[in-house]
Amino acid sequence: MAKHNELGIKGEQIAKSFLLKKGYQILETNWRVGKAEVDLITQKNDILVFVEVKTRQNNVFGYPEDSVTDKKEQLLYEAAGFYTREKEYEGEIRFDIIAITIDPTLDIKHFRDAFFPTW
Repeated sequence: MAKHNELGIKGEQIAKSFLLKKGYQILETNWRVGKAEVDLITQKNDILVFVEVKTRQNNVFGYPEDSVTDKKEQLLYEAAGFYTREKEYEGEIRFDIIAITIDPTLDIKHFRDAFFPTW
């Protein structure tokens, strides 16, 4: 497995633990539809949260959260729409980013309401 894939898997595990400690329920991991993948689909209270996890070894080439592109946001919107229809979910949803930097020390940033659907 490529190192960047290993780093991504490690980041998702860190993000899951982080969210579980914050009281989130993990509903889905690496949920796919079409070209879109949602790293984590979680729920806290009555809010369904679609989470994009970005992990970097360090910040030499920028912060992890900066790598969430407009295209990625659009794919997440589409996946969320499909998921909510499939599950017949009609409640509140939210899009979050968990940004993780490993070195020099572990840094986890949770961006709630990181972006908003345009559909």
